[in-house]
Amino acid sequence: MASANTSWPEENFSCSICLDVFSIPLFNTRPDLRVNILISEMVDRFGTSLRVKEQPCVEPAEVPCDVCTGTQLKAVKSCLVCLISYCQTHLEPHQRVAGLKKHRLVEPMDRLEDRMCKKHDRLLELFCQTEQVCVCQFCTETDHKSHPVVPLKEEYEVKTAQLGKMEAEVKQLILERQKNIQEIKYTVKRSKADADREIADGVQVLTALMRRIEKCQDDLNQMVKERLKSTEKQAEDLIKELEQEIEDLTNRSSEMKQLSHTEDHVHFLQAFRSLKDPPPTRDWTTVEVRPPSYVGTLRRSLDQLEETLNMEMKKLGDAELKRVQQYEVDVTLDPDTAYPQLILSEDGKQVHDGGVEKRLPDNPKRFTRYACVLTRQSFSSGRFYFEVQVKDKTAWWLGVARESIDRKYLTLWTPETGYWTLLYYNDELVFRDNPDVRLPLRAELQKVGVFVDYDEGLVSFYDVEARVHLYSATGCTFSEPLYPFLDPWYHKQGTNSAPLIISPVNQTD
Repeated sequence: MASANTSWPEENFSCSICLDVFSIPLFNTRPDLRVNILISEMVDRFGTSLRVKEQPCVEPAEVPCDVCTGTQLKAVKSCLVCLISYCQTHLEPHQRVAGLKKHRLVEPMDRLEDRMCKKHDRLLELFCQTEQVCVCQFCTETDHKSHPVVPLKEEYEVKTAQLGKMEAEVKQLILERQKNIQEIKYTVKRSKADADREIADGVQVLTALMRRIEKCQDDLNQMVKERLKSTEKQAEDLIKELEQEIEDLTNRSSEMKQLSHTEDHVHFLQAFRSLKDPPPTRDWTTVEVRPPSYVGTLRRSLDQLEETLNMEMKKLGDAELKRVQQYEVDVTLDPDTAYPQLILSEDGKQVHDGGVEKRLPDNPKRFTRYACVLTRQSFSSGRFYFEVQVKDKTAWWLGVARESIDRKYLTLWTPETGYWTLLYYNDELVFRDNPDVRLPLRAELQKVGVFVDYDEGLVSFYDVEARVHLYSATGCTFSEPLYPFLDPWYHKQGTNSAPLIISPVNQTD
């Protein structure tokens, strides 16, 4: 018998009355109706095809049937005995065969072999909180007998909450790093703008200096040439005068020679009378041509150049000071570090020598040998700037110091021992180093600015009122926090009693 064609249209096998698929098709109205075997077989096959057709195909997040070949259907149950997942069609034997009915069916699960206890061949339904592993019921009676266990669902909910928190933390970390990227990009952009401005300012200053140098050279050349020309003109005039006298004397000599050959006594005596007096001439013993002196000419040109350079340096210093003042920090003095003889203001902005050593509790942070004090704030990266008023003082010491400096014993204050400081004493300004660096002091200092670029290893000092750069320590190595450092020095019989004052930056200075 030829096989039934299951690709026939569905309506060919539907009841025209109830519109359902034929179950026991009959074609005669006689009383003893018999089943048409051919049609019945075709209907059965079509019904199976239809049931398969009605079952959904597996979606990406769903469990597929392990039995289906070709197009995989969605599993409706998983068997913990067979360790196989079945679609509705392939599940039918488990619902019909007596032996298979005893198998434990559960909701569809993928990777069933991973969900079974390898030791007891049981479903992993519990979670051991001690060892943080999934276990079966038998495990709780053996290896994990004394361990606290909870249902997987309960631990799942706990871990899901933790995962949500972790996710939020990761998202926050991502946002922070995205912010860091933006900050880095902004820093690069700002650095490029700063570099462009620095180049432009440098070109402007150097161009002005080159023009000034060229002008100084032109002025020097012109001055020397004018002096040489004046000397040459004087010499030329004197030579012309000498040549004229030589010509006159030569003519006189010719007349004398001619007269010496005449024998006419009357003519000789008459002519001799006019020749005996020589023609008027200059006394050349007092006449000289002095070569021009160029002493001081070049120096005066360089003085003019230096004046121009100082003007440009002042402009540069003003611009540089304005840039570093943007990194102003608000710092206050730490009384726990202050030498017992020092007196601090209530706001922590001023310090002076009180003349009497106070009895204070022993503190490892306190200076006991020098009249020093540090600020409460320290800096371990980036840039910072602060200003200290030193007006009316005859001696002072200020700068920055690292955290680990020796505060109890006498020591040489140099970068090697952790101090980057400027000292004013006996009308001398010195950067303390080994050896000291003595600095020019143009006028009395009123206010000193201190700028530190921790990452670049730079400490710079400025005369705020004159708006000029005083000194920079470069190539410094910083590996620990830096503190602003002040030493008002001792006062003697009323002198040097003025305080050191941490002042706010005034950008309009």
